[in-house]
Amino acid sequence: MSANREHFSSRLGFILAAAGSAVGIGNLVGFPVSATKNGGGAFLIVYALFVAFICLPVMMAEMALGRKAQKDPYGAYKTLSNSDKKWSIAGFLAVLTPFMIVVFYMVITVWIFGFLAQAVTGNLDLLASAGYFGVFINDKSVFIYMIVVAAIVNLILVGGVKEGIEKAAKFLMPALFIMLVALVAYVLTLDNAMAGVRYYLVPDFSKMNASVLNGALSQAFFSLSLGMGILITYASYLSNKDDIVGSSKMVAIMDSLVAFIAGLMVLPAIFSFNPNTDPKELSDSSVSMIFDYLPKLLLALQDDIGYVGASIVASLFFLLVFFAAITSLVSIVEVPTAALMDEKCISRKKALIVLALTTGLLTILSTMSFGMIDWLTSFINYGGGSKSFFDLVYDVFYDTILPLNGLLLCLFVTYRWKKSGLSEELAQGSEGYLGSAMEKYVNFSLSTFIPLILAVIFINTVTTKYFAFSILGI
Repeated sequence: MSANREHFSSRLGFILAAAGSAVGIGNLVGFPVSATKNGGGAFLIVYALFVAFICLPVMMAEMALGRKAQKDPYGAYKTLSNSDKKWSIAGFLAVLTPFMIVVFYMVITVWIFGFLAQAVTGNLDLLASAGYFGVFINDKSVFIYMIVVAAIVNLILVGGVKEGIEKAAKFLMPALFIMLVALVAYVLTLDNAMAGVRYYLVPDFSKMNASVLNGALSQAFFSLSLGMGILITYASYLSNKDDIVGSSKMVAIMDSLVAFIAGLMVLPAIFSFNPNTDPKELSDSSVSMIFDYLPKLLLALQDDIGYVGASIVASLFFLLVFFAAITSLVSIVEVPTAALMDEKCISRKKALIVLALTTGLLTILSTMSFGMIDWLTSFINYGGGSKSFFDLVYDVFYDTILPLNGLLLCLFVTYRWKKSGLSEELAQGSEGYLGSAMEKYVNFSLSTFIPLILAVIFINTVTTKYFAFSILGI
């Protein structure tokens, strides 16, 4: 273990930071809508099973890899493979992926902050007006919001692990949960709210098909920040006394709990204001729901609590989503930051400056690819249509590469690092793990059906997105 490497001061700090990386925009809006459209309680049951039996072993493997090596993802693969160049590619991908994910996630966080600013200053009616989102994303004000968001993220990260990431997580995550519960409590008092609860919770197994199962697994995998190198990096700040097995379970539970509770906020609100809502008509896109649909719904609150009251509720909602976005963004940026510090032996401040210049430029290009500059808006053609620069970054580094990174991790920990090495590391701080049913299941699943599933998801994503056909027929 590196004597100079920073470490989390407590297990709680690590769990909150890791949960913060997992709890993002998709948890608060995308997950509830997906559940409602795809079987309600049936989707929730399937999702929970995927988290427990597929995602949890991958999460434990990522954490074990990071703590054992006490390095960033690139350094972890390099160290534990004895500098085998083949595995260095996996490490490089595990750093490049979050580097590029920063780009599109920053754009969305900037939009959220812009809407938060407008709600706080009493412009909820403007947010809810037809076509406003399209105007907003091409307004020069987004660059001012971008500077503010970048400053917040860097202010947190420059403080390091204990004084930056951990302190921010200890404030932001409880605050996020309190706001979420408060909004749920309010929404459930609205007329017809229970109709939304029924759509959300009552199981409808007739809607279960291959497409829904694929969607639930993808949602679970992406929601828990797997394949992004985040958990490898965060776990490298743990000591051998920390219980990875127990911490993994807590992170998975917290992430799933936030997503579940968010459904009790979003769906009852939708059905309260439009009792005739057809769940099939709700957008699958979290972006569309947050920036186009929900502002209109929030404005409708003025009929009951007045415009000021509606603006306060809207401000709380966008603050909630902003906190979720910031905790995720901080964790994503930390991966390439740690890689630069470890591999180039530079200070945290210098690493953040390098990333601010590089990801900053790419973020600006992505921001301008929604109509500001034509060649960025129609940047490339694939999958039967024109794609923007933003689309390219999202499709390649979020939808496509993440399952590949997960697949490479499974292959590495079971066939290069070996199962015995993984088990030995997981047993550190977790008494009774060796020889347990959990150990046997983790080793079996990571070496058999989990990599097979991830390989199928990866190949199907490639054929669907770039060649417009699905190998699964979905």
